[in-house]
Amino acid sequence: MELEVRHDEGARKYYALIDGRESVLEYSEAREGTLNFFHTYVPPELRGRGIADEIVRHALEDAERRGMKVIPSCWFVRVYIQRHSRYQPLVA
Repeated sequence: MELEVRHDEGARKYYALIDGRESVLEYSEAREGTLNFFHTYVPPELRGRGIADEIVRHALEDAERRGMKVIPSCWFVRVYIQRHSRYQPLVA
C-alpha cells in the first residue's frame, strides 16, 4: 500500500488521511537526537490494510535520514522493528 504520509513537527506526529480519517504515529523528543515513538492509532474501520505499517516505516526512514535514534515505547513500533531488523540500529 502506498500512502501519503506527512510529518507535522509542530504536533509531533506522522499521519495519513484515508477516507477523511486520520491514522497517526505520535512521538515526543526524549533528548536531543532521540525521538520517543509512543502511540500508533488507526481507526477501527481502516485496520487490516497495512496503514500503521506504512506510517511506522515512513517515520523510521525519516528518523534515519535525519540521523536520529528512536525509543519504541509503542508496542506496535517495537514489534515492527523486531520484524524489520534493518531498523534495529536506530533503537536508542
